[in-house]
Amino acid sequence: MRPRIPLRKRLLVRLLVATVLIALCSVGATAWLAVQTTTRAIREEQGQDLADDMRILAQLSGYAATHPEWKGVAPTVRALSKKMGRRIALTTSDRTLIADSAPHGTSLPPRAAASVDPLHTDTYTEPGAQLSGLDPRVVGPYRVTAKERVRLMRLAKDRQACFAQAAGIDTSITMTPSGRPVLTDADGNDANGYVPEQCADGKLNTPTATESKALKNLIVRAQPCLKEGGVSFKVPYFGVDVFDKNLGSRYVTGAYNKLGDAADIRKAEACTDDARRAQLDPYVAPVAELFLGGGDTTAPRFDVSPANKAKVVGAAAAVLALTVLVTAVVATRLVRPLRALTEAAQQPPELHVRVPVRTRDETGILAEAFNDLTERRERMEAQRKAMVSDIAHELRSPLTNIRGWLEVTRDGFVEPDPALLGSLHEEAMVLQRVIDDLQDLAAADAGTLRLHREPVRVQDLVDQIVAAYRVTADTAGVALTGKTDNSLWLEADPVRMRQVLGNLVSNALRHTLADGTVTLTAWRDGDHIVLTVADTGIGIAPEDLPHVFERFWRADQSRSRRTGGSGLGLSIVRDLVAAHDGTVEATSEPGAGSVFTLRLPNSPAPEGD
Repeated sequence: MRPRIPLRKRLLVRLLVATVLIALCSVGATAWLAVQTTTRAIREEQGQDLADDMRILAQLSGYAATHPEWKGVAPTVRALSKKMGRRIALTTSDRTLIADSAPHGTSLPPRAAASVDPLHTDTYTEPGAQLSGLDPRVVGPYRVTAKERVRLMRLAKDRQACFAQAAGIDTSITMTPSGRPVLTDADGNDANGYVPEQCADGKLNTPTATESKALKNLIVRAQPCLKEGGVSFKVPYFGVDVFDKNLGSRYVTGAYNKLGDAADIRKAEACTDDARRAQLDPYVAPVAELFLGGGDTTAPRFDVSPANKAKVVGAAAAVLALTVLVTAVVATRLVRPLRALTEAAQQPPELHVRVPVRTRDETGILAEAFNDLTERRERMEAQRKAMVSDIAHELRSPLTNIRGWLEVTRDGFVEPDPALLGSLHEEAMVLQRVIDDLQDLAAADAGTLRLHREPVRVQDLVDQIVAAYRVTADTAGVALTGKTDNSLWLEADPVRMRQVLGNLVSNALRHTLADGTVTLTAWRDGDHIVLTVADTGIGIAPEDLPHVFERFWRADQSRSRRTGGSGLGLSIVRDLVAAHDGTVEATSEPGAGSVFTLRLPNSPAPEGD
């Protein structure tokens, strides 16, 4: 039975203790800072209150901009008061109460905080500023219809696609208060400052029927003032610029005959402003006075009294309790997956237990790593079993043949003639080759494979391999050739390199039909020597190519060891090349042959060569 973990060493307890200490220090520091800086914080809150007042004014101005009267504003006033924590009251110019968040009968402050008039303010762009502008949310007769909005949205999407295709400009579609969609760039500015020629169809920014009707009415309203000032239209036309916050230029009504100086321009703009306000006046609520705060009394001076100090201490205790509770919950959630991992790791190895991954944090990553390790272990176990089975099969066949022939010879059924002894010797050599291959692989896996490196001339190596397999190639009717030059050198074990190239050439000859070719080539590629063994044989299927270097793998599993080899040759090639700090790869096309490529570090020629 596993020993119990001491309480003081448990992760949960240590996490709780550390959190409590941190919380105590932080709460104590916070309480001290709260007592020392309360007055300064209050002054800062006064500035925040001013910003809140501006937001209140902006929201009420927006209500007035979209409603022709104040009827129904009471719920908005109460909700805004609850959100801001301020008393809000609206009255007419003669102090007749419109709406009040305070109980009935509460006296109003001595002075109004501001006037709510969407026709003479710009709280939308500059919260709280009492300017002579017009709240952009006042749209009145300029609000486009649903049908026009659908058409404009389609045009906006076409313009957006044109921008992207013609100039590679990414834009967004923004809906203005009047319901007109406009294109904006990444900074939220008007994207129509630069319009590609193929996108400038003039459709999107052309006023709709609703806007044209309102603009015509605006011209009619402005005519008397313009004539009185001596300003007349040269070419009346209509335009719209929804991004310009100036009243005079937001809706362009035409080109004037006389606009010679700044005074004429100001006169024309003033006439347009007056006509615009008169046109929108029926659509906005009447001017109202906004009162904020309490009655006639001023706010009391803040003092850290004993009661307030007790509140600070109580708040600190509450924070500490909450910290402990939250820490306990978090620690429990942290420990739970670790316990699951521990239980899974303690299961018998043959079960290959996995744990569910429920999070994407460090614990989840650990669980994924554990599952990957389990999967690799399961795969290695399957490979080990398959390898043992393959080894047993490779050794069983020649041993069975040797035993069978020896038994019939012992019983006198067959005479031990030279042919029989030669067959038994061949079977013994097969056993010896399999055992030698296994020994090489075991040494490579254990990292004990010994290499006796020395300068090796690549041409000598190629010539030796070609000479060694010349008879085999001639017997199979295959042309075996070598191509290289005398300037290539390797720092390698010559015996092992002959084993590598011999395995590759042997495989190539085995899988190449008569009248085919096997070519052994070497050349220099930068700091490497590249050796290739290319054949015109049957090739390897694409789905089999990733497995060619696996142990005991054969493309045709029905082939015997007599025609397909032991299945270890290419595995030995891979390990021996890796021991020489090189790489090996295979490419093939079924029916056209295969190419095995070795890349080994280049070595300079020895001195005196």
